[in-house]
Amino acid sequence: MGRQVTVLVGAQWGDEGKGKVIDILTRDVQYVVRYQGGNNAGHTVVIGENKYVLHLIPSGILHEGKICVIGHGVVVDPKALINEIEILKQQGIQTAGRLKISDKAHIIFPYHKRIDELRESKRKKGKIGTTKKGIGPCYGDKVSRIGIRMGELYDPDFFRTRLEDNIEEKNPMLKEGGFEEFDAKSIYREYLEYADLLKEYICDTTKLLNEALERGDSILFEGAQGTYLDVDYGTYPYVTSSNSTAGGACTGGGVGPSRIDRVVGVVKAYTTRVGEGPFPTEFGEDLMDRIREKGGEFGATTGRARRCGWFDSVLVRQSVAINGIDQVAITKIDVLDELESIKICTGYRYKGKIYNNIPGDPNFLEECEPVYEEHPGWKEDTSEKTSYADLPENARKYLARIEELIGTDIMLVSVGKSRKQTFSYK
Repeated sequence: MGRQVTVLVGAQWGDEGKGKVIDILTRDVQYVVRYQGGNNAGHTVVIGENKYVLHLIPSGILHEGKICVIGHGVVVDPKALINEIEILKQQGIQTAGRLKISDKAHIIFPYHKRIDELRESKRKKGKIGTTKKGIGPCYGDKVSRIGIRMGELYDPDFFRTRLEDNIEEKNPMLKEGGFEEFDAKSIYREYLEYADLLKEYICDTTKLLNEALERGDSILFEGAQGTYLDVDYGTYPYVTSSNSTAGGACTGGGVGPSRIDRVVGVVKAYTTRVGEGPFPTEFGEDLMDRIREKGGEFGATTGRARRCGWFDSVLVRQSVAINGIDQVAITKIDVLDELESIKICTGYRYKGKIYNNIPGDPNFLEECEPVYEEHPGWKEDTSEKTSYADLPENARKYLARIEELIGTDIMLVSVGKSRKQTFSYK
């Protein structure tokens, strides 16, 4: 790789194919670190005939000998994590000695999921489209300084006190919302059992990673979701509750910004998003169904159908700036193979003015009209192509135009789900 620390981010609304790119880049590193999010995200990796779907554990676990870290910026549902470890074992993937979990990572409890459900049900309009897995409420407790962290499970008296305080505060809210109250004793016993099962994995991951850097080891930081689901930079309030942009690797991973050598962005050859929120380039119903079916656009975690639209170069160009992206990997070129013509959004028209950025006006993305340029399709199967030179001329022109519009270099092109369906650009 030639670089010691790489951060990989999604440059759109998530689901760009990060898992596959992470899997490829993992070959050249010793550590792979997940730095934010929870089990509301999923990375899908296809190796030969085997398909692996990972929600909390970095996809580097599929490479023998790599150390995988769940950083303190992640919120952990212990039950979901234990289940994921068991599924990997059944698939012949061992986590013992290779998986490390930060003792400072915050824990998701059953009341977080219930509060998630309660809040979404009470919204009269502007539903977020939450996965109801307790991610937002857990992050809310974190910033309110009442959260409980993984390391605290191993001080039973301290843990009991914190848990009782939390449940005492939350039960009245749940009761008022028509939900059953929680019993602190049963949750306490349940989570001590989880603590026992996870004990071998818990450590000070900040120390672990900085010692690895001192030895000269290489680290790959992987983000979940995408830039426009970032709580600060995304299409707020239709966002996740953490920093999915490159800066989150420092705050949620435990290394300083001066350590980062390269930021790689992942983008689809078109655009998708899951859940609610504005989407200027969204397809009409017929094309939506066609692309969704060909691209398998259904969430790895929830199975929800993804909304699909044309490639939005304004969105990605701004993402390049926000993250400091040095190179991008473009996925799912093959999904566009059958189209006669393909559009690229190059700007937005709003209140009579053309924009090539996304201002903070809350109505902007809802009301703007995308400005398109149209390109001829290639009408040829690209899924068996093995190099950039093999691609149809119009596909190469399409990629070249994307590279020009987003202002950074393409490094990889993907034409299918498997490892072998990826090659270098030019």
